[in-house]
Amino acid sequence: MSAVALTPPCDGSAPRVEGGLLVVRLGAPHAVLSWAVHKGGRTRASEVVWRQVTEAELGPDVDPALLLSRSLTAKELSGAVGLLTSRDVSRYEDITRAHGEYSARCVATVGLGNALAIGDSPGPLRRSVGTINLLCVLSHPVGEGALVEAVSLATEARTAAMLEARFPSRRSLRPATGTGTDCIVVAAPEAGATPETWVGKHTALGAALGAAVHEAVARGAHAWLAERGLR
Repeated sequence: MSAVALTPPCDGSAPRVEGGLLVVRLGAPHAVLSWAVHKGGRTRASEVVWRQVTEAELGPDVDPALLLSRSLTAKELSGAVGLLTSRDVSRYEDITRAHGEYSARCVATVGLGNALAIGDSPGPLRRSVGTINLLCVLSHPVGEGALVEAVSLATEARTAAMLEARFPSRRSLRPATGTGTDCIVVAAPEAGATPETWVGKHTALGAALGAAVHEAVARGAHAWLAERGLR
């Protein structure tokens, strides 16, 4: 795991790894937008949690959402936004980037076993373990449109890092742009300054977000490939 020592964008603590869970506490309720397995969509939360799984745990008769929900409830984390990953959750990246008073943090777990290129044909892969899960935490409150824009910007940064990694799709052998089960979570504080209207590449907050996500995914991809002797 790695980190950049800059002022954190929220009052949250460092990620905690315990019993197959990676827990990031945001320090206060945040506005959250994601397509996470647990509490996906537009919600509010003070924690985001990764649950590490094995391929055997996700058999054809297993409901992944129920599996995750039960795990979070057992740890009194049912209010958290929850993600599933086969990646060793201790192998996370934690990157913060800043522009002036604005900063953004990206906590990422990166696995490429399920790597695909955009537009590849659908359907399961023979070996589908591995995904990219991102938590992006903004330093300032943002409006509804800006929250959506932040998800788009984080997606663009992830894709750029993947293209630079030059790893082929498991299906088409074209350059992978992500994996078939990626998830992005964007969180912004509810209290504080007037909400930002935009989070695009022309803004300080958008620049910080793009830089943090790009570096986190690039480092995570390099680590995953190096572990397998591919770099």
